[in-house]
Amino acid sequence: MDDRTFRNAMGKFATGITVVTTEADGNTHGMTANAFMSVSLNPKLVLVSIGHNARMHDIIKRAGKFAVSVLAEDQEEYSVIFAGQKKDERNITFKRLNDMPVIDGALVNLTCNVYDAHLAGDHTLYIGEVTDLAIQDGDPILYFGGKYRKLNDY
Repeated sequence: MDDRTFRNAMGKFATGITVVTTEADGNTHGMTANAFMSVSLNPKLVLVSIGHNARMHDIIKRAGKFAVSVLAEDQEEYSVIFAGQKKDERNITFKRLNDMPVIDGALVNLTCNVYDAHLAGDHTLYIGEVTDLAIQDGDPILYFGGKYRKLNDY
């Protein structure tokens, strides 16, 4: 099968959208990721899948820690910005959690230390041990079939 067919098939799995952030060399870095999941309750582990060609790949490796913000339904613009689809000037003010940058107003913010990393094809699966979290009520923004969706769309 070709890459496009595979991508289209994977797009049939509805996901939430996260922004993964970290700091290195005094700078804040972020990227949109929908390849995110919980892994374990004891210890509390989550996983993000980061492409080897993404700038964030080496930054997380250097920093040894990262944060994840699960976006709310009114935060589509953050997804677009951190996916690199919106190139104009952006001045994003981050909230701090456990001394890490996170997206204000997200449904969940969590901070992690890198617990393990596994090479998997053209990605690295970064497993993070959760060091802190904050939860807020609301509905998520979803991604399905190459489009942003909301729960009330169905």
